[in-house]
Amino acid sequence: MQAAALTDIGLVRRRNEDHYLVDLARGLFVVADGMGGHQAGDVASRLAVETIAAWIPPAGVDNPPLMLAEAVSRANEAVYRQSRCRPDNQGMGTTVTAALVKDGILYVAHVGDSRAYLLRQGAMEAITLDHSFVGELVRRGGITEAEAMDHPQRNMLTRALGIGPLVDADMAEVPLARGDFILLCTDGLSGVVEKEEIGMVVREAGNLQLALENLISLALAHGGSDNITVVLVHYD
Repeated sequence: MQAAALTDIGLVRRRNEDHYLVDLARGLFVVADGMGGHQAGDVASRLAVETIAAWIPPAGVDNPPLMLAEAVSRANEAVYRQSRCRPDNQGMGTTVTAALVKDGILYVAHVGDSRAYLLRQGAMEAITLDHSFVGELVRRGGITEAEAMDHPQRNMLTRALGIGPLVDADMAEVPLARGDFILLCTDGLSGVVEKEEIGMVVREAGNLQLALENLISLALAHGGSDNITVVLVHYD
């Protein structure tokens, strides 16, 4: 298994409030996109990633889905507690998409509108569903994916980490095949580039680092209106 990650502040935001984790030894990969005034978004996403990293043991995991779900729950508690301790952090939150690869199975825990994709034999499929107002509209058939990218309420989340004392994370399990690519990203990429184009870039790049650089460039070419973070894993 190989993995790489890249993040970019984009062309509009003054700070990068995304954080990520790549830990090949544990097969643990995370992206988080923080939100909140001042520097609270940065605090939220960093705290979420650090808490998940601390909760997954380095020696191995006996029950991956339970452990991953518990790690996300602990991250929610940490962010929520921090938001209530300091006035500057009040109301902060973050998305989180965490992936754990164990014994040929991909386990994903997800809250918010960051995404996990699987690229297999040239076909790009979303593993996660966006917890957002426009995501709900797309699933109901009210608007298309392309229309969601330009919708005035595209940044309105229906679920986020740290907003309340408890969080409901979506969980997924995907048996992996050799040659699969796993891609985690914040909406700085998925909010401006459709999944088919993302998949095409990964297929044609030839190596992980070039794929990441090309994806960041593509998001910037679409305006770079948000921070952009991408984690790419090749299961070989």
